[in-house]
Amino acid sequence: MTDSPASDSAERKEMPLPSDLKAMMLVGIFSLLLLYALYLTAEIVVPVIIAFLLKMVLEPATEMLVDLHLPRFLAAFVVVCAVLGILSGLALLLSGPATVWVSRAPETFAKLEKRLEHLSAMARNLQKASHDVEKIAEDASAPAVAVKGPPLSSFLFSGTRAFVTGLLTIVVLLFFLLVSGNSFLRRIVEILPTLRDKKQAVDIINEIQRTMSVYLGTVTMMNAVVGILTGIAAYFCGLNDPLLWGSVAFLLNFVPILGPVVGMILLALVGLANFDTVWQALLPAGIYLLIHLAEGEVITPVLLARQFTLNPVVVIVSLVFWYWMWGVAGALLAVPMVATFKIICDRIDGLKAIGHFLGTEARDMQPAVP
Repeated sequence: MTDSPASDSAERKEMPLPSDLKAMMLVGIFSLLLLYALYLTAEIVVPVIIAFLLKMVLEPATEMLVDLHLPRFLAAFVVVCAVLGILSGLALLLSGPATVWVSRAPETFAKLEKRLEHLSAMARNLQKASHDVEKIAEDASAPAVAVKGPPLSSFLFSGTRAFVTGLLTIVVLLFFLLVSGNSFLRRIVEILPTLRDKKQAVDIINEIQRTMSVYLGTVTMMNAVVGILTGIAAYFCGLNDPLLWGSVAFLLNFVPILGPVVGMILLALVGLANFDTVWQALLPAGIYLLIHLAEGEVITPVLLARQFTLNPVVVIVSLVFWYWMWGVAGALLAVPMVATFKIICDRIDGLKAIGHFLGTEARDMQPAVP
């Protein structure tokens, strides 16, 4: 049965496509400039985005403490200190096993090289061929120039300084966002010119807060379950430090699709370095794959099906793009940013076609959010 012309006309009115070529070109130029600015200001923008996302997750806990007649300033301080305490305790708990594995890295790599001797020989042949090509290509008469990069200590210091600066920015901004409550967003709504714009802005802000809170809370809960089950599996498979591998699985699962793949490869390599038989070596990775399939393809999609339907192709492209832009932080923020952009597009008449493209019907495909 075909749709009537009237229904087709109504659908086109609901999702109009942009037709002004000049406006489209201006939007394209602005988007390129905005992406370039985001690339240059990553050290500032990334902590700000993370702080806003954490504010959406921790706002209910702050409101609960305020309802218990605790001043908002003190409630925000308690929530931030609780989060920092949990993260610090987890880092302290995992520092010992992580240090042991790092100290054993040369021995582990040697075992892996022995187990993967054929692949190592192939890699050495490719490396030798590459060096031969470089020798042929370089000019024999040109003087050799030694290029000396920055020392390792300088690199580590700059990386640590950037991490500490970003963490401090997140903590301070998160605290003041929790203290301000909704007053910051209320000021944005108040400066809008018309009542229709104000209502639309309130609707968009409320939907973003609700969707992101549900998404981040559900994903964190399911990732914790994945981490616990992975740690139990590592323990029964005979791997040392199951708490470490459970925590690694918990953290990697925040990166959709790519994170579980990295976790499976990591467990496979660790198994090959610790066990003699192939089936025993690959057993932890196999169990982790089954856990992830059950969580990422069945449980989490059922919990988020009505809240969070994104096109899997868009998810993959956004992961690759934002990882290129901002590294690991970009991969972590890719899905929430795409979801936020879709919510905005779905509620603005001129952008509904883009929102429709970014989404997918729940009956056609489960959301690609492991």
